[in-house]
Amino acid sequence: MQKGNIGVTTENIFPVIKKFLYSDHEIFLREMVSNAIDATQKLKTLAEKGEFKGELGDLTVHITLDEKNKTLTISDRGIGMTEEEIDKYINQIAFSGVNDFLNKYKDNANAIIGHFGLGFYSAFMVSDKVEIITKSYKEGAKAVKWSCDGSPEFEIDDAEKADRGSDIILHIADDCKEFLEKSRIQALLNKYCKFMPVPVAFGKKTEWKDGKQVETAEDNIVNDVEPLWTKTPSTLKDEDYKKFYHELYPMQDDPLFWIHLNVDYPFNLTGILYFPRIKSNIDLQRNKIQLYCNQVFVTDQVEGIVPDFLTLLHGVIDSPDIPLNVSRSYLQSDGDVKKISTYITKKVADRLNSIFKENRKEYEEKWDDLKLFINYGMLSQEDFYDRAKDFALFKDVEGKHFTLDEYKTLIKDNQTDKDGQLIYLYATDKEEQYSYIEAAKDKGYSVLLLDGQLDVPAVSMFEQKFEKSRFMRVDSDIIDRIIVKEDVKKNELDSDQTDNLSSAFRSQMPKIEKAEFSVEVQSLGESAQPVMITQSEYMRRMKDISRYQSGMSFYAQMPDSYSLVLNSDHPLIKGILEDEDAKCGEALKPVISEIKGQQARLSALHQNQSKKKPEEVTQEEKDDLTNTEKALQEQRSKKQQIIADYAKGNKVLHQLIDLALLQNGMLKGPALSEFVKRSVSMIK
Repeated sequence: MQKGNIGVTTENIFPVIKKFLYSDHEIFLREMVSNAIDATQKLKTLAEKGEFKGELGDLTVHITLDEKNKTLTISDRGIGMTEEEIDKYINQIAFSGVNDFLNKYKDNANAIIGHFGLGFYSAFMVSDKVEIITKSYKEGAKAVKWSCDGSPEFEIDDAEKADRGSDIILHIADDCKEFLEKSRIQALLNKYCKFMPVPVAFGKKTEWKDGKQVETAEDNIVNDVEPLWTKTPSTLKDEDYKKFYHELYPMQDDPLFWIHLNVDYPFNLTGILYFPRIKSNIDLQRNKIQLYCNQVFVTDQVEGIVPDFLTLLHGVIDSPDIPLNVSRSYLQSDGDVKKISTYITKKVADRLNSIFKENRKEYEEKWDDLKLFINYGMLSQEDFYDRAKDFALFKDVEGKHFTLDEYKTLIKDNQTDKDGQLIYLYATDKEEQYSYIEAAKDKGYSVLLLDGQLDVPAVSMFEQKFEKSRFMRVDSDIIDRIIVKEDVKKNELDSDQTDNLSSAFRSQMPKIEKAEFSVEVQSLGESAQPVMITQSEYMRRMKDISRYQSGMSFYAQMPDSYSLVLNSDHPLIKGILEDEDAKCGEALKPVISEIKGQQARLSALHQNQSKKKPEEVTQEEKDDLTNTEKALQEQRSKKQQIIADYAKGNKVLHQLIDLALLQNGMLKGPALSEFVKRSVSMIK
């Protein structure tokens, strides 16, 4: 028997391994099974080279749970180890100066531990004691037993073992009893070992017999040694890809498309990426790509391997060239990772482009599902926009699809304003903005439907990319003012009429939470609607973008700003103005006269005082100015009250306001009920 200390310079290496070097205790099983797979693969390689001439036989790795003795055993029929090899690979941990290591890297272990062969020692995260019973494949080799209780002390002794290979026996610690539960081990094998390249057996298969589940003699193989991504694409059918997708994601709908990755230069990479039917919530779709290293599951946190927008994809990437640390759970920054990311982006773009060219009809049918993904890519990655601009689509309110260039050609002649700006009209809701869409179509204009989650941020991007172009939501103004073809027709009303008309409507606008209304009078022609509500394109877009960009939340807190536009050419508006003049004219005359007198006096006072230095203005002159301003405000309030009293009883005015609100989905509750009652009374 040999006794000794593991070759480390401090006794606290095991607590470090247990609590510090590994982020998650459960990965011990992956490490143990991976080591068994490696030992088996090495034997197969030796056999292929003719260096091992014996029978390979059954190479299945067996996982055995003994709840009574509190052990978990991982057994393989791989190359095994001699006593010298145990001393080399197990006893001499592959670094020296542990104290220096601990001091230097205590805050960033993940950046360094990949350099050290500590995979086996993950066993001590869950074990009080670990035993290795091993026998080398070499002719005449003796079986050896190594044991260690979690201190640097170990024992090596002779052992009885009929066959080559290794049994790793973990004596599970009391604080890790979960790893003695069959269901827990089954779940971990399913997570980490589902596609390992050598059969892995856990227990026996069961069958129903006499009304209960009984074990059979057949091993329960938990893995598929030849998963789909390892096969040649030309040998596979669509059904194979869909079946594999549902193995990975049992509750998902069929994917839209997929890409089979297979490259061996300048790095090794295989895998299958699926385009899921993307729903509107981006975050719920993330972390669906599974990263493997030689068919061993590593992580589904693939940021850094694939560009951010591609984390919306589902599927598998397998590469032995992705640098991993000892726990295989964290990616390390490396030039190869950047190359892999660039390659995947290119493959995705090439695949989308080929689908678009080969079957545009099918591509257009799936556009609503693809749109979020492509917009996200164009917004977040400059080089993806350059690739995607050829297969990104616009869809109009009629459901027709166009490439970016096709749509520009379509609208160029009719939707260029007098300043040479090409105006892209869009709607976000066909139902809510119906009348605005119809007004645009009556002019022969095309209207895009941009109703996706990232469509509005994409609008700002397109404005930057397109020359002399502007996107305007179809309800952001009167259509003739969105696309101005000639100088605006002058309003024929004088300033008093315009002020009286706008005051009447302003006085009766309802108080709506988080909404502010201004009123303006425009000459829009007799055929245009009498009243419309518009909303500033800039402010609304800023509020929309604030939902996606941190640092812009103050826009979200601001009230929505609307304009009530009165068409002074419409008979109903003319009628209100005439009725207002007839019923308020006499009452307003002296007030307006007084207002003009006070305004003239105020102007004279300002002019007189502007010629003096502040210290030269007397208190009497200051008081005169203050009193005049107060008198003017009183007369203005008096005027507004006369107009408001009139407007309060004008049913047509209220009806027009409510119709405009109704058209924009802003008439609700008691106001809607009152509108219905008024409508009935006016019909009688």
